[in-house]
Amino acid sequence: MGATSSSPKELSSSSQSVLTFPLIEEDDGQQHQPPPQHDDATNNNTSVQITRSAKLYAFCAALNSCNLGYDIGVNTGAGILLQNTLDLSDLQLEAFFGSLNLFAMAGALSSHLVNDKFGRRWSFRVAATIFIFGTILQSTAYSYVVLMIGRAFVGLGVGFGLAVDPLYIAEISPPQHRGRLVNWSEFAINLGIVFGFASGLMFATVDETVAWRWMFSMGAILPCFVIYFATFVMPESPRWLVANDRDGEACEVLKKVYPDGYDVDVIVTEIKESIEKERIAEHAVGWGVILFPSPAFKRILMVGMGISIAQQAVGIDAIIYFLVFILKQSGINSRITQMWILVGLGLIKLGVIFLAGRLLDRTGRRPLVFISLVGMSVSFFIVAMSFTGAVASEVGAIVGLGLYLAFFSIGMGPATWTIASEVFTTSIRAKAMSLATFGNRATATIFASSFLSVSNAMGSSNFFVMMALVCLVILLWMCYYLPETKGLSLEEMAHYFAEITGDESILEVEGLNRREVDRLNDPEQDILL
Repeated sequence: MGATSSSPKELSSSSQSVLTFPLIEEDDGQQHQPPPQHDDATNNNTSVQITRSAKLYAFCAALNSCNLGYDIGVNTGAGILLQNTLDLSDLQLEAFFGSLNLFAMAGALSSHLVNDKFGRRWSFRVAATIFIFGTILQSTAYSYVVLMIGRAFVGLGVGFGLAVDPLYIAEISPPQHRGRLVNWSEFAINLGIVFGFASGLMFATVDETVAWRWMFSMGAILPCFVIYFATFVMPESPRWLVANDRDGEACEVLKKVYPDGYDVDVIVTEIKESIEKERIAEHAVGWGVILFPSPAFKRILMVGMGISIAQQAVGIDAIIYFLVFILKQSGINSRITQMWILVGLGLIKLGVIFLAGRLLDRTGRRPLVFISLVGMSVSFFIVAMSFTGAVASEVGAIVGLGLYLAFFSIGMGPATWTIASEVFTTSIRAKAMSLATFGNRATATIFASSFLSVSNAMGSSNFFVMMALVCLVILLWMCYYLPETKGLSLEEMAHYFAEITGDESILEVEGLNRREVDRLNDPEQDILL
């Protein structure tokens, strides 16, 4: 959950949040190739200006991602109040936090039933309605059973929404601006986290038996706006319209998101070709290539699935959920102080996410991932020392947690799904991304569902030392396996993995002809690990 993406999105400039369910962006399969140029002078792809309508529609869609962020943030502050009020055990609270990922996975997997049949706008309405219903159940619960039923609906709504947010933005955006606009969804999740933290501050002086109910109830506000925007502001996705033989309506939508005079008929033709290419690629190979991979595909899966699991193995979801518990253990007992610290930490994370989006394509993926892992390891050691008396307990915990969130957001957060989308070749992309997402969410569930129990059993200091060592182990693994994927096409990545494994069968599966392979064998095209 990154905290925990972040969709899986096929965008080299996307920043991935703490909790993201990446999806295969439904544009062309060659997201790193220059956009096709047309003879029509009116369609100069290199100078397409982003319109106000495109920005408006992307903003409305991104607002839906705030729901997930708010749920994360509000539970961080409300969790300990909830436990005290309903007299929950640590195991029950861990199950409450960790179950969100399981329910969200179910929501994401079932979203296509509405997404494909009724369109993206209905998906937004359904997701928001489910989220509101779950929020009401949670905020009015007087038993653990009702609380978990509400949690199930919230999770379904979150997963349903995250399956459509990046998809809609990608389909409504001109290719030249798609990366930046899809990134709004990731930014919105982190903004929602700050809103959730702020709700705790807002009710910090209210009796704890009532405060968490008001905090949960506030989560129903944003979905109401989403329903309104999806009904009266946002148009249907042009890609969905084309797929359902409604080309005329698609043209009308495209005229709003492209500059005046742009030949949108060409875009409709490209969408049709893209849909057909994806259909062919999806059915070209079965699950056998993934379940019984050749050396090249095995290496690809190790990189793509490895980094997606590693993103959650550094503990981001669990750390955010249990921030208040960590602060309390460090000696900070005032609710107001705790909430102020949460807001400050949330703003740090939000600011670094914005910075990372700009650095990802400038510096490359590997340097940021390495910096991120080293920084998180040092941060964990600082937190660990705060529990041994080596540094001032409260100051050490705050500084360590702030650095941890900052270093996660500069590398492992935004780079994870970008790298996965760049190494998974066309023939296995959809299936591999599904497996990577499952691994990411399953890891998040395990960590969030066991954080308190493991921390209490080991002792806080030993636990954070262990997490620091986990980061270092992941760093060593990344140094050996992770290639630099910045600016490389899918064909170049396929050739790279064929070369380092001596397995050229991947080139046959991907349909690369000998002429293309010879071009990639040019020394200037070499890809360095």
